Amino acid sequence: MLRSFFFRLVGAFALVILALAVGVTLLASRATAGQFRLYTDRNGRLWAERLAPTLADYYARTRSWQGVEVLFQSSTSMMGGGMMGQGMGGQGAPSGMAGNWDMWAMMGQRLIVADAAGRIVGDSAGGLAGKALSDGERVTGVPIILNGQRIGTVVVASAVAGTQTPTGEFLSAVNRSILLAALFAGILALTLGGVLFFQLTAPIRRLTAAAHAIAAGDLNQRVAVHSRDELGELAGAFNAMAANLAASEGQRRQLVADVAHELRTPLSVLQANLEAMQDGILPTDAEQLASLHEETLLLGRLVADLRLLSLAEAGQLKLELVQADLGDLVRRAAERLRPAATAKGVDLVTQITPDSPRVKLDIDRFTQMLGNLVDNALRYTPGGGRIVLAVGWGGEPGKAHRPTVTVTDTGSGIPPDDLPHVFDRFYRGDKSRARASGGSGLGLAIVRQLVEAHHGTVRAESPVFHAADGSGFGTRIVVMF
Repeated sequence: MLRSFFFRLVGAFALVILALAVGVTLLASRATAGQFRLYTDRNGRLWAERLAPTLADYYARTRSWQGVEVLFQSSTSMMGGGMMGQGMGGQGAPSGMAGNWDMWAMMGQRLIVADAAGRIVGDSAGGLAGKALSDGERVTGVPIILNGQRIGTVVVASAVAGTQTPTGEFLSAVNRSILLAALFAGILALTLGGVLFFQLTAPIRRLTAAAHAIAAGDLNQRVAVHSRDELGELAGAFNAMAANLAASEGQRRQLVADVAHELRTPLSVLQANLEAMQDGILPTDAEQLASLHEETLLLGRLVADLRLLSLAEAGQLKLELVQADLGDLVRRAAERLRPAATAKGVDLVTQITPDSPRVKLDIDRFTQMLGNLVDNALRYTPGGGRIVLAVGWGGEPGKAHRPTVTVTDTGSGIPPDDLPHVFDRFYRGDKSRARASGGSGLGLAIVRQLVEAHHGTVRAESPVFHAADGSGFGTRIVVMF
């Protein structure tokens, strides 16, 4: 297809060159012939005006046009304007005509002399004697005047068409030169155009080869960007697309591995306990059934979290948006979560500004998001620590303030290398961390999806410092609506 595209470009360019060459050749040839004809016609009229007095003198001496053809055959020059000796049966002839007739014949001109009635009495080229001048030739011809009366007409016109004359040879040479120049220019332009088209299609060929490789499963394909034009921008967009595809494929594989890992543990526990009960190793009592029930609940929560994530990422999560006071929502959530914090020895407090912002949101999803944040903070905050739920206004300096909710703990914080990934699915900073301490790795991922579903933003801060007055913190999650 690319080869076809290349040949289509070259073919179209060749047609344009051919059309231009033909047009230029025709116009140049026509203009040259027209201008040369105009020159010869004007020059011929000047010669006719100079010949008219000589012909009038001839008529005055002979009193007729009989024998005027002898002037066209005389071998002397007429430029002297004098008279020859006796000739033509004793009649004098004008001197010096033949050399010029020969010169005119060589230049493709013919001399025509007609009498007062317009009948041709002399033709240097022969063949027109006895015929009549056309009205146009009588108008354009130079009148021969004798004693105030028109006794004839002299016309210097182009030679008969088809005769080989210097004029015709000159025009033919000009036409050949123009045609050769157009042909040379066309070949040169077509060659340069072919090189240019090859260079233009080279990036497209590379893009096509890389696209075929990606279609075959090689997502590491990239193309070199050599320019900043449209093709360079296309190559950059292609590389970005390939990088995103590679990242998405990596995430897909990691998700499959993570989901398999998360499901394997509870399923293994269920399978092992059930087999032990079947073999009589474990008793089938309320305690064992409660343990199995806890594992099924864990599986149910994991599946529910995965479904919530998939809906949110696909933009299909349905939200029941209502106008609500953030301060009231955070207070109620804190009261519900405080028993779990107290059981671990962690102080859960709220800090709400008097002008608590009102936001349009889904109350149930907001409560779920806040519960995930507090649950994550409790997991990494040791006994005696503190978790602060704050509501206020935040944002970048110089910009309008936005409704903000922060969850700050005094835990161990997040290492800098792990900080950019805390909102990724199944991500745990400590790879050896057990589910009991590290969770499923979906809590913060769900938080991000819920916040983005409300068109908000979420970020994590972890400077890890602890002031003597207890004002320091390990991790802070900032949510802006």
